[in-house]
Amino acid sequence: MKLRSLKFKRVKSTNDIAHMLIKKNNVRPSIILSEHQTKGRGTMGKKWISKKGNLFLSIFFDTSKNKIDFKKFAVLNAYLLKSILAKKFSNKIKIKWPNDLLFKKKKICGILQETVVKAEKKFLIVGIGINTNLYPKNSNFLSTSLKHITNKNIDNKKLFIMIKKSYEKFLLKTYQNSFSELKKFIQKI
Repeated sequence: MKLRSLKFKRVKSTNDIAHMLIKKNNVRPSIILSEHQTKGRGTMGKKWISKKGNLFLSIFFDTSKNKIDFKKFAVLNAYLLKSILAKKFSNKIKIKWPNDLLFKKKKICGILQETVVKAEKKFLIVGIGINTNLYPKNSNFLSTSLKHITNKNIDNKKLFIMIKKSYEKFLLKTYQNSFSELKKFIQKI
């Protein structure tokens, strides 16, 4: 499944852009990228600290015809992002259920899933924030960045393309495969 790419310099939240597009019936499966977010958010109303230089994106698509439900997507999204980052940067990246990726107990990625119903179709929005080159100082949790792990600047454009291609392959499979088949498929991406 091809994802339309929409790129912005600055937004409040990439998930907000996805909500707006769906609300306006602009529902072609898309991936939204922004260089900067002013009001990124995490689960349960928490703020996602969006340092410019990191990667912020949202992917949205219709789940009405998928074989798996919303809760299983939460598991699969975490596995897919872990697989992408582990292969490219470090196999020590772990999942902190349900929506964070950690390296040595420090947050490196947050995932926010939201659903929107429009015209009797259910859309899933997957918001992803990755600390690629910078990491926020936060008193509530420890964080790190991919640059800190690898001692190299991270090219956000290359990582964006890698994530986009992986999601395009993955989303094609969600219409035909079961949850367990999708988990196996992710390991091969």
